[in-house]
Amino acid sequence: GGLRVTVVAVFLMTCKPPLYMGPEYIKYFSDKTIDEELDRDKRVTWIVEFFANWSSECQSFAPIFADLSLKYNCPGLHFGKVDVGRYTDVSTRYKVSTSPLTKQLPTLILFQGGTETMRRPQIDKKGRAVSWTFSEENVIREFNLNELYQKAKKQSKPREEGPEEPPGAQAAAGLGPGETKKDK
Repeated sequence: GGLRVTVVAVFLMTCKPPLYMGPEYIKYFSDKTIDEELDRDKRVTWIVEFFANWSSECQSFAPIFADLSLKYNCPGLHFGKVDVGRYTDVSTRYKVSTSPLTKQLPTLILFQGGTETMRRPQIDKKGRAVSWTFSEENVIREFNLNELYQKAKKQSKPREEGPEEPPGAQAAAGLGPGETKKDK
């Protein structure tokens, strides 16, 4: 029994957690680049994930966040990530606790005009994270991604073009490729 515990302990300490390596439109920030990028163009809305590589919740959320970045990234709406396990001063500056006991990892923060407008999970008056499930549906609903996407597309397009449906809106409405609501 002791040998088995030793082997498992050595395995866990030497093996790194699996990292998501699929396609994504995500900019990775360092402690120096995050503030510069958020202040660069105030018209750009950012959704930034504060994560730590050692967090299993962050590892589970990585493919979901990458998929959202592929569907919703446009000139006025960007996705970013910062490793608060590596850049601890960023975690302090944005009030994201890296303790596994606080359940604040991952944290998603919406920045509009360079300032924070929303975060999940929320923090209660006692400084504890309010339980929240990091699913694609929850992120889309809570952050109004379809609406943010529409506004961001309108800002970057000439005025004479009509509004474009957000990605996934046809599938969500039960429409096939090339179909519109009028066709139904």
